[in-house]
Amino acid sequence: MTATGGLIATVAGRSDLGRTLDVLYPPNSTLVTILRSFGARVQQEVQIIDLGEDALVPDDFTETELQTGMWWRHLVAGAAAGAVSRTCTAPLDRLKVLLQVHGSRISNLGIVSGFQYMLKEGGIKSLWRGNGINVIKIAPESAIKFMAYEQIKRVFKSGINRELGISERFAAGSLAGAISQTVIYPMEVLKTRLALRKTGQYSGVWDCACKICRHEGVKSFYRGYVPNILGIIPYAGIDLAVYETLKRVYITKHSPCEEPGIFVLLACGTTSSTCGQLASYPLALVRTKLQAKVIPKGGSDSMIDLFKTIIETEGPRGLYRGITPNFLKVAPAVSISYVVYEHVRKLLGVEMS
Repeated sequence: MTATGGLIATVAGRSDLGRTLDVLYPPNSTLVTILRSFGARVQQEVQIIDLGEDALVPDDFTETELQTGMWWRHLVAGAAAGAVSRTCTAPLDRLKVLLQVHGSRISNLGIVSGFQYMLKEGGIKSLWRGNGINVIKIAPESAIKFMAYEQIKRVFKSGINRELGISERFAAGSLAGAISQTVIYPMEVLKTRLALRKTGQYSGVWDCACKICRHEGVKSFYRGYVPNILGIIPYAGIDLAVYETLKRVYITKHSPCEEPGIFVLLACGTTSSTCGQLASYPLALVRTKLQAKVIPKGGSDSMIDLFKTIIETEGPRGLYRGITPNFLKVAPAVSISYVVYEHVRKLLGVEMS
């Protein structure tokens, strides 16, 4: 998996409960073999934790984990970590959406003025608008992505027991991400509408869904779908490529027996995720504007026309409005996710290797 949607989990628990090293590693295993195997599990764990963005290349679980059911414990721990971290960083996420949709040279809306607007318009509680649906969608998205990824991997392997190459993982992860996004995309639209709603506009998620369906039709639940799907390719591709490159550079500069530590992998994951976000952010911004149904006067609601309008009125910088709060939430999201994952992992009985 890539570091995209979720970073660190821990060096923990990629073995079954009650298993010994003799079971995990045959008697003829060398120290190098054990270290490499252990390092591979660290890399797998490093991507479970939430960065505030949805992971596009899902978790790679071992055959043992799939057979024993240990995989679901990691997914549950990761989902819990994601729910808590998203809730804690929700004000920054809502600010990002606000700046993407309403920020412009004319409005002069910034980070401080954006927070002031939200507090004045709806009070402290308004900072968490849209967070409920953002947390709820973690479970179905993770489950669909995981199932799709496993099926696609089987097709790629063609019955041969082997590890997928980087390009195959990218293709499998992108396809799985596209499938899960297609299924849960209406929830993405609801999240954006709820984040942008004014006090009293909607009584809740169901009321929002009903009003959109009644006044705009079912098609509105897929507004912005095209740039969203197109964004998967640069995000997942660059994220995976940068992550693997940085990891390879580290390995070439150190002993072959020395696998990257958890904090090295965290740094690699954060850097790769940042690069992926930079590459795909313009598409994410256009997607959000389309979801919010914000169309310039006399303008078209097509993706291409919206790109042209933004560049003509605001210049290239306009394609990156809202990216600052997006980056500001990375550090707290990773830290909170790590702590929560560790606690939930222990509660579920996933032991350290």
